[in-house]
Amino acid sequence: MMRNDWEDYDPSWLVHEAQLRLPDELSLHRALSRCTRAITTIAYIYFVSPENPNQPGAEWQFDRNVILEATCEGDLVLDVLKDGRVGGVEFLDRIPG
Repeated sequence: MMRNDWEDYDPSWLVHEAQLRLPDELSLHRALSRCTRAITTIAYIYFVSPENPNQPGAEWQFDRNVILEATCEGDLVLDVLKDGRVGGVEFLDRIPG
């Protein structure tokens, strides 16, 4: 992935889905609202560079997954990073095979 692959992104639908399914996760709602640039693939949207994940100095430092079930886009897995940002979202219904 190259830096110039980043595009503007409107995360409002993700914020809405998280508010519906996890109403008490206010920090997650705020983190999702800040996901305004993205690299999109068929089954995944990156909001943080995934280069050298979990390595010293890498932007991507994984902490936990949050699952949002039965959204308008199917079941989703959010990758939450150690600094509270959402690194990306995986669309389980779009995974080939």
